[in-house]
Amino acid sequence: MAGSELKRRLGELPDKPGIYFFKNAANEVIYIGKAGSLRDRVASYFQADADRKVRAIISETSDFDFLLTGSEVEAAFLESNTIRRYQPKHNLRLKDDKSFPYIKVTLAERYPGVYFSRRVEKDGSRYFGPYAPARRARQAVRLVNRFFGLRSCEEAVFRNRKRPCLEHELGFCSAPCVGRTSEKEYAASVRQALLFLEGRKRELLPALREKMNLAAERQEFEMAARWRDFIRAVEELSHKPRFISAGGEDKDIIGFSRRENRAAVHVFFMRRGKVSESEEVRLEAPPGVSEKALLGRFLRGFYHSSRPMPDIILLPFKPPGLNAFARGLSRRRGRTVRVLTPGKGANRRLLELAGRNAEKMLSARPPAQAPSVLAELQEALELPLLPRRIEGFDVSNTGGTEIVGSSVSFTDGEPDKNGYRRYKIKTVQGPNDVAGLKEIVGRRLARLKAEGPEVGWLPDLILVDGGPGQLRAARQALFELKLAGLPAAALAKKNEIVFTDRLKEGLTLPRSSAALKLLQRVRDEAHRFAVSFHRRRRGRASLGSFLDGVPGLGPKKKNVLLEEFRNPERIKKLTEAELARRVGIRAARALLEKFRSQEAENDRRRRH
Repeated sequence: MAGSELKRRLGELPDKPGIYFFKNAANEVIYIGKAGSLRDRVASYFQADADRKVRAIISETSDFDFLLTGSEVEAAFLESNTIRRYQPKHNLRLKDDKSFPYIKVTLAERYPGVYFSRRVEKDGSRYFGPYAPARRARQAVRLVNRFFGLRSCEEAVFRNRKRPCLEHELGFCSAPCVGRTSEKEYAASVRQALLFLEGRKRELLPALREKMNLAAERQEFEMAARWRDFIRAVEELSHKPRFISAGGEDKDIIGFSRRENRAAVHVFFMRRGKVSESEEVRLEAPPGVSEKALLGRFLRGFYHSSRPMPDIILLPFKPPGLNAFARGLSRRRGRTVRVLTPGKGANRRLLELAGRNAEKMLSARPPAQAPSVLAELQEALELPLLPRRIEGFDVSNTGGTEIVGSSVSFTDGEPDKNGYRRYKIKTVQGPNDVAGLKEIVGRRLARLKAEGPEVGWLPDLILVDGGPGQLRAARQALFELKLAGLPAAALAKKNEIVFTDRLKEGLTLPRSSAALKLLQRVRDEAHRFAVSFHRRRRGRASLGSFLDGVPGLGPKKKNVLLEEFRNPERIKKLTEAELARRVGIRAARALLEKFRSQEAENDRRRRH
C-alpha cells in the first residue's frame, strides 16, 4: 500500500484508546503500540520531523490495523500481550516473558496476609490484578496495610513474633501476631480489604466517605485527608483490565455486528488468562437471514476439526441449535466446552468490547480498487462470474515427510480467515505434491458441497500453486465431485504464468496488473499457511521426541506442553515454578536437568 493510501486511511482511525499494528509487505507485524487516541498517535508517525526510529518503521510499513480497548490502561495490557505473541522486530522492550504483578491474599491462613506476587498459584489464596505499572500493585498492598491493618510479613515470622514490629508502630499492621486485634475483628478487616481489591466501590465508598466526613466534623483534618486520599485510591485501583484474568482460563470471546447486507465477527482469544491474539471475519448477510442464523452459520464454519477448543466460548446472543453445537464441541474435545451468553459482569464487558471491534470492521471503507480488480480478473481469465470468492490451495513437504496442505479464502479481494483450512495428507505416500493437491481440493470442495448454502458456499474460482499438472489434479477432483463447471486456475511461480482450461498455453499478465497481484496474493497466502502448518508439525514432532523418557512426564502432561509450545527452546525459557505449574515439580526438575545435560553435551562437542 502506497504512502499516500496509508495517509488517506488515517482519517478512518477513531479518536479512542487502543493498540495499533504496523505491517510489512509480507503482512508480518513489525511494530505494535498503544494509544489514548489512535487517530492522533498513528498520525504522529507520518510527520515530517519524525525521528530515525519512526522513519525506519514507516519505510517498511505497507499497512496498519488497530484494536479498540476501553481505556489506555487496557491498551497497555493488550500491547504487552500482543508484543510477546508476535515479537515484532521494532519493539525492543516488552519482548521478555516478565509477567504482570498481582496481589495475593492468603485466605487459607488463620490471619491472612497480603503480598505482591508475580505469579498465580493454586494454593487457596485469592489473587487480584494484574496491575500496570507494578507500582500500582505495591501501592495497593500498602493501602491495605494502612487502612485495613492486614499483615504483610512471612508466615514463619508471624508465628514466632513476641512483640509488635515496626510496621505496627508506623500504622501499617494491626499486629494480630501478639493479640492487638481479635480474630473476629481481623476477619472483618479482611472482608473490607477484599471489597477494596475486588473494586466493589458501591459497597465500600459510602462507608469510607462517612468516615471522612466524621473525621472532618471532629476537626481531625489529618485523618480526614487520609480517608480522602484512600477514596481517591479506591477510585483509581478499582479499574479492572479485561484482557488478563487471574483465573487463567482459555476463552474465545466473540463479538458480532451487522449493517444491512454485511456482517462482521471479531474473536478475542484468551489463553491461560491472557488475550494476546484476535481474528476478524467478514460475512455476507443476505436479506431475510437473521442475525442469530448468521452467527450460527459462522460458528459451525469457524470451529472446524483442526481448531483448538477453549474451555469457554462467550457469545453475544444465542443462535439456533446452541445446545447441540456445545455438545458436539465437547465430544470432539474430550471434555466440556461451555458456551455462554452472559448478560452482565466481566464476561459481558469483554463481549461488548469484541462487538465494538466487529463494528469498526464495518465502518472501514473497503479498498477502493477491489471491484475493478475483480472485473479485470474476470475479463483476463474469461470467467463466467465476478470472482468475489476465491479459494487458493498449496501443499508443503520435506522429502515426503509430514506432507500437509492448506486452503485459504478471499472474499472481494480480501482474506476471509473463516475459510482457512489445514490438512494432513491421508492418501499419498512420498513426495507427490500433485496427488496431495488433488486430495485437499477434493476434501475442501466435498465439505462445501455437503454443507450447502446453510453453512458454506462454492467459490467463484479455484486457484492452485503450480502449472498444468497441478491444474489437471484440481480439475480431476472437481470432476469426481460433479463440479466440473467450477472455474479453476494455476499460477506457476517461475514466470508467473496463469493456466486455465481455456488458456491451455498459459497467459502472461503484465507485472503491474492488479489482477496478477491478486492471484499472487492468494497463491502466496496459501503457501505461507501451508508452510507454517508444516513447520508447526515438524516442531511438534521434534518436541515430542525430546519429551520422551522424561521421568514424571506421562501422556497427559506431555500433551499440555505440546499444545502450548512448538519447540524445546520455548520451554527452556520457563522457570522451574512456571514449568511445575504445568507438569508438576518432579517432571519440571527432570526436564530442566535434561536441558542442562544437553547443553553440557553441546559444549563438550564444540570444544572438541
